[in-house]
Amino acid sequence: MNLTLFIGNKAYSSWSARPWLLMTALGLPFTEKVTPLYEEGSSEKMRAVAPTAKVPVLVADGFAIWDSLAIVEYLHEKFPQKNVWPAQAEKRARARSLCAEMHAGFQALRQACPTNFRREPRATPLDLDAAARDNLARIDAIFAAAEGPFLFGDYSAADAYFTPIASRIATYRLPLSEPARATCDALLAHPAYAAWRAGALKESWTIERWENL
Repeated sequence: MNLTLFIGNKAYSSWSARPWLLMTALGLPFTEKVTPLYEEGSSEKMRAVAPTAKVPVLVADGFAIWDSLAIVEYLHEKFPQKNVWPAQAEKRARARSLCAEMHAGFQALRQACPTNFRREPRATPLDLDAAARDNLARIDAIFAAAEGPFLFGDYSAADAYFTPIASRIATYRLPLSEPARATCDALLAHPAYAAWRAGALKESWTIERWENL
């Protein structure tokens, strides 16, 4: 099967990172195509690939799948031997629940801490408002409940989904409990994340409003 993953800037596109990290971690061969975010003509380029005109998009033998959750489910169906989701039914359902929660939630924390995979950690922790602190408390509970080293033991889609928030936690020096910190560190130590961040560091594109917090 010929797989092409259309992504945005590796420095900023957390949604692009999720399927890229998963496919890389599970050893699924694919070609990546980068369309920089918010540049003139970017939407038109992506609209030629998928009707949403947004990244990420996976094209499999000419068939386009958009939205990261749909991409993950497609990979699960096409590559059952790769353990995209945990093997045990209850764990699989919980992993899907967590991914859906991430997909739809944590808006306050997202807005307070914009994604920037290439940025070095701040000198001091970023002050959060009450809503963002509530989001962080929920992340702490999820990470603290991990089976170790990853959320469900072995690496799965859930880990790919939560790696961008782990990166935010590190970048903005947000506090975590010790059990949650161990999970956060494991996500950021994975070779797939190291490869994604290395790509981000090589990029020349800059979006200033995401560089100065």
